[in-house]
Amino acid sequence: MRVLVIGSGAREHALAVALRRDPAVTSVFCGPGNAGTAAVAENRPVDAASPEAVTALAREVEADLVVVGPEVPLVLGVAEAVREAGIDCFGPSAAAAQIEGSKAFAKDVMAAAGVRTAHAEIIDNPAELDAGLDRFGPTWVVKDDGLAAGKGVVVTTDRAEARAHAAALLEDGHPVLLESFLSGPEVSLFCLVHGETVVPLAPAQDHKRVGDDETGPNTGGMGAYAPLPWLPAATAQRIVDEVARPVAKEMVARGVPYTGLLYAGLAVDAEGPAVIEFNCRFGDPETQVVLPLLKTPLGGLLKAAADGSLSDRTVLEWNDDAAVTVVLAAEHYPDTPRTGDEITGELTGEQPGPVAGSSSVVLHAGTARDGQGRLVSAGGRVLNVVGVGPDLAAARAAAYDRIGKISLPGAHHRTDIGGKAADGEIRI
Repeated sequence: MRVLVIGSGAREHALAVALRRDPAVTSVFCGPGNAGTAAVAENRPVDAASPEAVTALAREVEADLVVVGPEVPLVLGVAEAVREAGIDCFGPSAAAAQIEGSKAFAKDVMAAAGVRTAHAEIIDNPAELDAGLDRFGPTWVVKDDGLAAGKGVVVTTDRAEARAHAAALLEDGHPVLLESFLSGPEVSLFCLVHGETVVPLAPAQDHKRVGDDETGPNTGGMGAYAPLPWLPAATAQRIVDEVARPVAKEMVARGVPYTGLLYAGLAVDAEGPAVIEFNCRFGDPETQVVLPLLKTPLGGLLKAAADGSLSDRTVLEWNDDAAVTVVLAAEHYPDTPRTGDEITGELTGEQPGPVAGSSSVVLHAGTARDGQGRLVSAGGRVLNVVGVGPDLAAARAAAYDRIGKISLPGAHHRTDIGGKAADGEIRI
């Protein structure tokens, strides 16, 4: 099987690595890929947001399966264009991708499906903003109704901060979603979906804020870990039964059946899971910790979800390890990052960690080669360092040991990824 992965981040690097482990996959291509994917796949230049360009590339490389990584190409219709060309594609249609592309659409689907979520209101007129804010608090959740790469959200107890964020979005012509605050630890659950068939992957937890102890602004994700020792198996099953399956069924009923990866971001409290948001693709950075734990060959799973042969009875195999990924970010991220700086250190290959049975790898996100062939930063989130070990403590040690051996001027990273879970401090 020849697989084309669309995208250029650490998520796509992780997908390419996992696909290479599948004995049924004979070739992996990345379009456009990055400096890291070039080591495990054949990079091909392409405008990932162009349905025509992606379809042409899929034909050129004779792909049996196209896997679309980022959300923007999906919202723009890349998946259906590839399918219309007679090539299997793992990813929802543009209409189905509105589950991420429009938070108002997602709320409407959840209401019809009976899925628990935060109370929300859409504000599209600046004159209605103050009255809307008065109906929320004392913690305000303000979201861009459209795509914002994880950075269009402000959660704050400061009404003035909430108002300023909402006003800026409205000034730019973006409708604003005001939500009630959901308490409890957060969970990311990926589900492979084809129509009403739903097969869950292992739950993970993302760390969104830029600073330790969840301080500073939201980012696209500063790290993640899996599995979640504090999440009961029964609660994970409730997410599938009460969230993923009802939503998949509702999408079919609306005439926009879902194909691909349905990502539910949830808060879990004493009443159970409640949806914060949906994404229409593999999450970044959660993918980087879920896939290393998956023993079932990935290519066959994605092909089955794409061609409709996926079954609810599919049983996935997982290893007993834990994984932690830590994002190395460029100076100034999540504001405008500094780019073009050389990256040096222990960047290639799987290396043993400081704890027996642990190891680490480096996945590329925002990287490129300059005119001299040097590896340089080319984005805000530059690298993901993934540690795998027999437990979370060992996985954390491997990740942080490796990230300490990498140099990028002005770079920063969180020091507490997975720390509270490893110390048994997270409770529902």
